[in-house]
Amino acid sequence: MTAALIPELYVDDIDRSVSFYVQLGFSILYARATERFAMLERDGAQIMIEEPIGRTFLIHPLSHPRGSGVSFQIAVTSIDGLWKAIPAGTTIVLPIERHAYQRDADSVRVRQFVIADPDGYLLRFSETIA
Repeated sequence: MTAALIPELYVDDIDRSVSFYVQLGFSILYARATERFAMLERDGAQIMIEEPIGRTFLIHPLSHPRGSGVSFQIAVTSIDGLWKAIPAGTTIVLPIERHAYQRDADSVRVRQFVIADPDGYLLRFSETIA
């Protein structure tokens, strides 16, 4: 199944970013080396990463950290193994926590954590719990 929303993240170093995401359990669906591009997937969540060379869709110059004002929530089935796989030196924004989010008539309970990727994009990994 193709994801309905696939973010495309501009990165400074495609090789560093691919290595980071692969350590977090993402697989490379395909890559275009000459375009410095990769399509990644984990548990049905897909992202595109690329160095901004050639054709881009930028309306403002890029700055650091990237992704200011947005974070990406990625649902996972086992958060403990993922927590242990976080690459050394990664910025931990929120350590693992349990949290309940209110919905209309009920709530959903999760275990989650937030990290920043090498370019500063915020990634919230979340596991639903009973």
